[in-house]
Amino acid sequence: MILTAAGAALGGLLFGLDTAVISGTTSALQERFALSDAQLGFTVASALIGTIVGSLVAGWPSDRFGRKAVLLSVAIAYVVSSLGSALAESWAVFLAFRLLAGLAIGAASVITPIYIAEVSPAHVRGRLVALNQLNIVFGILLAFISNYVIAGLFPPDTAWRWMFGIVTLPSALFLMVTLVLPESPRWLVAAGRDARALTVMERLGFADPASDVRRMREAAARELDATRAQPRLFSRAHSFPVACAIAIAMFNQLSGINALLYYAPHIFELSGAAADGALLQSIAIGGTNLVFTVAALFLIDHFGRRPLLLFGSIATAAALFVVAWQFESARPDGTIVLIGLLGFIAAFALSQGAVIWVFISEIFPSAVRGKGQALGSTVHWVMAAAITWAFPVFATRLGGWVFAFFGAMMLLQFLWAWKKMPETNGIALEDMNLQKASR
Repeated sequence: MILTAAGAALGGLLFGLDTAVISGTTSALQERFALSDAQLGFTVASALIGTIVGSLVAGWPSDRFGRKAVLLSVAIAYVVSSLGSALAESWAVFLAFRLLAGLAIGAASVITPIYIAEVSPAHVRGRLVALNQLNIVFGILLAFISNYVIAGLFPPDTAWRWMFGIVTLPSALFLMVTLVLPESPRWLVAAGRDARALTVMERLGFADPASDVRRMREAAARELDATRAQPRLFSRAHSFPVACAIAIAMFNQLSGINALLYYAPHIFELSGAAADGALLQSIAIGGTNLVFTVAALFLIDHFGRRPLLLFGSIATAAALFVVAWQFESARPDGTIVLIGLLGFIAAFALSQGAVIWVFISEIFPSAVRGKGQALGSTVHWVMAAAITWAFPVFATRLGGWVFAFFGAMMLLQFLWAWKKMPETNGIALEDMNLQKASR
């Protein structure tokens, strides 16, 4: 069971690795393909554009053909896109392979957590699903480390190709692992293959597979009735959770988190760091992100979602204002910039980095939870693509004021969390509507 969950979670590792690896290649790509700032922004955002599409379309084939079939497709796309990006000789070809990588990332962001949840017994489901989020953050750290090592081994005109090409190795490993993963027993039950589901659950270590299959069959019948009723997400009854999902997804990206993750070396170079020093400082960003993400897993159920977001809003705003002040000073101090960005990433990982997906999955009633999750995910990826695309242009024109803008958005998030955000910690999902109504 643990090996199965860990094998599927390799998709999360590739999610983080493939999204962050481009951070070490921006200068080389701009020079190799003669890109303007706007074209560079689009190049970095191209994978995120593919991610939007991948997250929107992954659900239907996973329901129709099975979770494993989609995971296999994702693994193949990772291998092809990483190899194709490394070998691309024109900007158009490079964009095509980055879009393919985005499709894989988007599909993985939807299917991997679902698959792990469906192969896990209830008493360990939370910890096993958390493997995926940890792997995403670990993948980002690996990308920063890999970029730093490769930059020291190869000249700049070829190093960027190796940075993308190295992703082919873990992608091939994920492909081989996926070939031996079992199909989701819950999907097998929904497909009417109860005997096969029993066999899989016995292999995975479920304590009472026969009883679990019976409950799955009953749940499948209830879900079919709910589907026939076709509850509408965009209705007056659901206006509050819809507004909450959109708000937290927008604020998550208006913090500037993707600008930091995807342009970290470029940002450090602007503060005066040398190219190799900028890549090394990016590793510090990735390591801090990983450490505080682990810490957040222990804090989110103890303190609750709302207090973490209130704290994170103030802490990230303060850190961003420090960075803005330094960039607008006559002689930016690279050490203070690094401390400010490390403070930002630590506060982000402790707060909205951990809260967003938990909160969105809790805020909607069961009848529209799937649609609500898709809404929140789509808003998140659309905002991520837009900000990643626009950042190089605004950073050039506004300088440090772009970080001041992100800080101001975090103050607005504080006001929203203080005035409007409900606390969902410790509330049964069935009682969530009553809790929101009483607030």
